Amino acid sequence: MTRERSMVPEAEFQSYYGRPVLKPPVWKEPYGPAYLYLGGLSGVSSVMAVMAEFTGHDRLARTARVAAAIGAAAGAGLLVAELGRPARFLNMLRVFKPTSPMSMGSWILAAQGALSGVAASTELTGILPAVGDAAVLATGLTGPLTATYTAVLLADTAVPAWHEAYRELPFLFAGSALASAGAVGMLATPRAQAGPARVVAVMGAVVESVAGVVMERRLGLVGEPYRLGKAGGRMRAARVLTAGGGLLASIAGRSRTLTALSGLALTAGALCTRFGVLEAGRTSTADPKYTIVPQRQRQAV
Repeated sequence: MTRERSMVPEAEFQSYYGRPVLKPPVWKEPYGPAYLYLGGLSGVSSVMAVMAEFTGHDRLARTARVAAAIGAAAGAGLLVAELGRPARFLNMLRVFKPTSPMSMGSWILAAQGALSGVAASTELTGILPAVGDAAVLATGLTGPLTATYTAVLLADTAVPAWHEAYRELPFLFAGSALASAGAVGMLATPRAQAGPARVVAVMGAVVESVAGVVMERRLGLVGEPYRLGKAGGRMRAARVLTAGGGLLASIAGRSRTLTALSGLALTAGALCTRFGVLEAGRTSTADPKYTIVPQRQRQAV
């Protein structure tokens, strides 16, 4: 007896009335991606300032202090613009909820902004240097959290491309932040004193590149949005710019031109990463298959 072919057509992964299963993320461009970039820049710049202080790189420490303060202040401004009005950000500070990434992120950003602002202002004015030094040391704790908490914030959503990437997103954002801070340190510090910034930039480029490749391969189907369409183009551009910038940083010690090209490439690569990740999130919510197929696969196990 021959087995008859099933007459049931292939299922189309559409939701009720053809609508997506999930609502798309509400992050707006350019506010959201730029906020993510500046938070990473501020966080790692603070850590770099602490390291520069202890190793005697005073000029780099000064640059890093100022970069951390500007990044935190500008990032907070962009977050307010993203939220629509300042009262919404202030309302988030009315609650301290350790189980909420949004609540903790608001407090981390507020602490980072206040501490880095004190550290930079005392450096520039020379007033109360001991207070500034204490603030710098404190940002050695808030800085790493500021650079990576946004990855936890994105992964703690139902957006498939973000939620399923919870393992790699913190490393991707940390690498991007290292590259960003290293780039600013290279560009704003005399080359003779910017050696540690170049090391940070190269480390960031390597971490970001490896994390991006591992993330896309591990996610399989859910990783498609990082490879296709507008998000795919941005992520490919980020990889090229980051890898090229990291390579140039490793050989740019004696060349002002190569230093400038490296810093600009790393900065552009970090921004492309943030824009690409947000676009991939939107793409993954627009197509129901990125939600339904993984659910069915988990049920079949």
